[in-house]
Amino acid sequence: MRASTRQRLVLAICCLSIIISLMDVSIVNVALPSIHSDLSTSVSGLQWTVDAYTLVLAVLLPLAGSTADRIGRRRIFQLGLIVFGLGSLACSLAPGIGWLIAARALQAIGGTMLNPVAMAIVVTTFPNRTERAKAIGVFGSMSGLAFALGPILGGALVATWGWRSIFWVNLPIVVIAVVCTQLFVPESRADNARRFDPIGQLLLVLTLGSLVAAIIESGRWSTPTTVGLLVCTALAATALVAYERRRTEPLLELRLFRSLRFSSALVIAVVAYCSFGAYLFVTTLYLQNVRGVSALAAGLTLLPLGVAILIISPYAGRLVAARGPGLPLLIAGTALVLSALASFTIGATTPLPVLLGIYLVFGIFVGMINPPLVNTAVSEMPTDMAGLAASMVSTGRQVGISLGVALAGTVIASTPLAG
Repeated sequence: MRASTRQRLVLAICCLSIIISLMDVSIVNVALPSIHSDLSTSVSGLQWTVDAYTLVLAVLLPLAGSTADRIGRRRIFQLGLIVFGLGSLACSLAPGIGWLIAARALQAIGGTMLNPVAMAIVVTTFPNRTERAKAIGVFGSMSGLAFALGPILGGALVATWGWRSIFWVNLPIVVIAVVCTQLFVPESRADNARRFDPIGQLLLVLTLGSLVAAIIESGRWSTPTTVGLLVCTALAATALVAYERRRTEPLLELRLFRSLRFSSALVIAVVAYCSFGAYLFVTTLYLQNVRGVSALAAGLTLLPLGVAILIISPYAGRLVAARGPGLPLLIAGTALVLSALASFTIGATTPLPVLLGIYLVFGIFVGMINPPLVNTAVSEMPTDMAGLAASMVSTGRQVGISLGVALAGTVIASTPLAG
């Protein structure tokens, strides 16, 4: 087989993995009303169905990348595919909401081994700088495709075969990817892999997990559970910062925060994706519980959002390269504000063209925000820190989605949106 053909196959395999892992962030949202009805769960159960996935992604992404660098990227990538497939199978068979949440967490453990590891595989597969840049561009555009496909494919599957089918669809893809990885993806390791930081990892899990759980329980602020979770968050965060400052190779490289540009990019990533997570969570419930449309119709209604992300993302990357991150961030912020203001006018009888226009503007925000965030985060970093900075922005995005879903569910718990 020619080297160029093998390279394209490796890129296709990595792109496939990123599509299924990121698509499961958005695809489940369309199925939430069906899950709510079938499993007789509360709004908090729906929140955890989404957040169990995004939260595990957030806390384990750094560990997965460093583990793959140390013991082999192909090995970890294959393991991630298998775990993701097993988690998907468990989700499809879940008899209750507790089982579904646990299965989503398992699915996410596999997902953490796909995203950063796939990027590292792409980088090592394309030694030529020009070809590598093109491959990274193609790989990066898959996140837009995944978010675009999620609601549409999810709506079609739920309407045809029920909510469990959104997890079945992953299984044949996983099998094909595992076999092709064994046949075509070469093994690689980093020359100087970062050391494990189990204590830092545990403290990060406690910090983010307790924070999200406290927000989900925030409708009952005075209960001992909520107060205990908030105390746990504060103690774990304090211990995490104190411990990581003393490590030579910490899980969270606090030196990165000396860069104002990096810190700003991370804060924007959390806030922007908090908006995205909340918006998608509320919108799918609104379309089905308030307007009474089917899952398929809900997915199609969100088509402008997905198409905007798919089209705008590559253009945003070129705009950043030509003009810097300032203009794309300004466009993204303006689109977010306009869509937020317009959303206050949405009601049960809002005309469909108005809804489609609002979702289109929100999609412009999501599509425009990613490239300038990564560019801003890595622009002041030395070469050996750029990958770590980019991965922390990815973690920030997942943290934002988790917080957005937690906040949104708390706000709508006693409204008609909850069903």
